[in-house]
Amino acid sequence: MTHVDPSIFKAYDVRGIYPTQISGEVARRIGAAFVDYLGAKRIAVGRDIRLSSPEIATAFEQGARARGAHVTDIGIVGTDVLYYYVARHGLDGGAIITASHNPKEYNGIKMVRQGAFALSGDAGIKEIKEAIGAGAHPALATPAGAPELVSDVLEDYARHCLSFIDKGRVPRIKVVMDAGNGMGSVAARPVFRDLPLTIVPLYFEPDGTFPNHPADPLIEENRREIMERVVSEDADLGIAWDGDADRCFFIDDTGAFVPGDFVTALLGEAFCRKEQGARIIYDVRASRAVADRVTAAGGTALMHRVGHAFIKKRMRDEGAVFGGEVSGHFYFRENWFADNGMIPALVLLELLGGGHKLSQLLAPLRQRYHLSGEINSKVADVPRALARLEERYADGRVTKLDGISVDYDDWHFNVRASNTEPLLRLNLEAYTDAEMQRHRDQVLELIRG
Repeated sequence: MTHVDPSIFKAYDVRGIYPTQISGEVARRIGAAFVDYLGAKRIAVGRDIRLSSPEIATAFEQGARARGAHVTDIGIVGTDVLYYYVARHGLDGGAIITASHNPKEYNGIKMVRQGAFALSGDAGIKEIKEAIGAGAHPALATPAGAPELVSDVLEDYARHCLSFIDKGRVPRIKVVMDAGNGMGSVAARPVFRDLPLTIVPLYFEPDGTFPNHPADPLIEENRREIMERVVSEDADLGIAWDGDADRCFFIDDTGAFVPGDFVTALLGEAFCRKEQGARIIYDVRASRAVADRVTAAGGTALMHRVGHAFIKKRMRDEGAVFGGEVSGHFYFRENWFADNGMIPALVLLELLGGGHKLSQLLAPLRQRYHLSGEINSKVADVPRALARLEERYADGRVTKLDGISVDYDDWHFNVRASNTEPLLRLNLEAYTDAEMQRHRDQVLELIRG
């Protein structure tokens, strides 16, 4: 029986290096355990463009079918397309074979239950890990027949995404789009095809070797080219997607990167204008710009812990219309509370139809809110470092929703531990750049001991 490395079971998905950690045999057993856990009768499976994805997808499907599930294979799609298909068709669950923004040697599996509600380390992934660790499904007969193949998913998906906006409000502007050879282009073509945009495509050819740059726009060097191209093309906007296209990132008309919490603030405000008293969810790392803008627009901003499984649950509990994370995940009630990489781009384009450039919309935020960005520090003793922070900043408003957050009237910070490494992640904000730098350096000195 193939040994399954328990470290591949993460907080939000299964992920590891192919083929030493994740292989066809491992995927087959996970597929069987997934169906057993859900008691699923009907599921969908999609995959990204990685070279190992066909093998992993086929094996997962075999395991699922061996346990009695009807499997619909929706082909090569982004993660958000899989979410859409599972929820739209009322399936019992689904899986997308992807390692998102990780390097090409990785692969993984993101799994959802009915309604595209994500399995997590707290509910679902833990049980699948335990079942496989106990030796479940060491040998299963290969099921007869084949999965149902569906190839017309993207046009329906595009219509769904476009239902979020008034297409007549989208301005005639030039947009640079960087898919990073990942899955962004697959959905972007039908979604943006009939809008009055001049599109400059970068790396729209899906290629599982990611030959141009890693598909992780959160890393500055990976977005450098689109930032330069927005300027050289005299474009109005840049849009970049991560490898599986469930996150999107923006570059303004000056070529500057737009932090995810500023995007959350702008989109949250826009939804509050459309729906009186709207509830907006944001994560503990975010700028105060989110709560300030949402509150000023008559909405209610609710802070929550980081992570898509947690944000989606809070949104369902609150009936929140929109949610956003600093990491570029954006969630929508009318998208079954799931994250999506195309809808935020459409809503932002509609927002630009008001006649302002993105840099103009962002100017008040950049003048008032000065962000450190996320800074990672390796530490020998995570609990001790957190205790030092709590003791030093005991005169602030201390909360422990996710890691430790400390609020003062004119600055605040959050420090969270990594799920997988001995790292602490700092996000800090102040109302002047000088104060941000001063407090940032003091907190980092304490973290690093």
